[in-house]
Amino acid sequence: MNEIVSVGQVAHTSYSMGLVALSYAIAVLGSFVALSAARRIRDGEGIDRLNLLAAGTALGGIGVWSMHFTGMLALKLGMGSGYSMVETLISLVAAVAATSGALAFVARNPKNIGRVLFAGSMLGLGVAFMHYLGMVGMRFPGYIDWSWSVVVASVVIAMAAASAALWLAFRTRRVALRAVAAAVMGVAVCSMHYTGMAAATFFCTAPDFERFATPRGFGVISSMDLAVLTPMMAIALSLLIAFDQFLQKNLLRNPIKKV
Repeated sequence: MNEIVSVGQVAHTSYSMGLVALSYAIAVLGSFVALSAARRIRDGEGIDRLNLLAAGTALGGIGVWSMHFTGMLALKLGMGSGYSMVETLISLVAAVAATSGALAFVARNPKNIGRVLFAGSMLGLGVAFMHYLGMVGMRFPGYIDWSWSVVVASVVIAMAAASAALWLAFRTRRVALRAVAAAVMGVAVCSMHYTGMAAATFFCTAPDFERFATPRGFGVISSMDLAVLTPMMAIALSLLIAFDQFLQKNLLRNPIKKV
């Protein structure tokens, strides 16, 4: 059981393994949907913006952002915590924008390894930015002390994972292969997240931390509310994008005849 040693002392943390497993499942789900949509990003000589947005939302919004906040919910601090909606929403936009931009850049020439590595590096930095901005948005009675060497390691992992994700995005046509690739990407995304979490040491500065069990205030959402919203949003978006991909596949296979 978690406890705070004393005021201004280290908060002893642990993880709910059920939520850790859920965070991985969400990362895999987002990755699989993204890989499915990424195959249709190229439209002749141009870019299909609808499929680009779908892939970017699936990978950035579900596979990365939703996984991040589910992973944060798995963290047991022994004190109440919440999140500022400003940083939380900006981090979502950043994740989707970075992923969409990287996919669009690589889609123009997926066989060019240089493009993949460059876009992967930029995407990795974007994912790391989203992660640490989300951490900045945490509200709890204390502060975080960072191990900068571990922070750097998490950024390197993010860049490597993003490069692998972009390489896989345009090379997974079969469903079985996409499933395996999504499982690998899920491991990569979670590795970045939990390495980044290992860089953080939480300190409590409140004399009576129990008074902060449910953070309140304008623009702040409690971790309990986020626990419900994040998985629901991830599942709803995944179903919506998957349904869109299903319709596209069937319309392409059986195009509507013009009268």
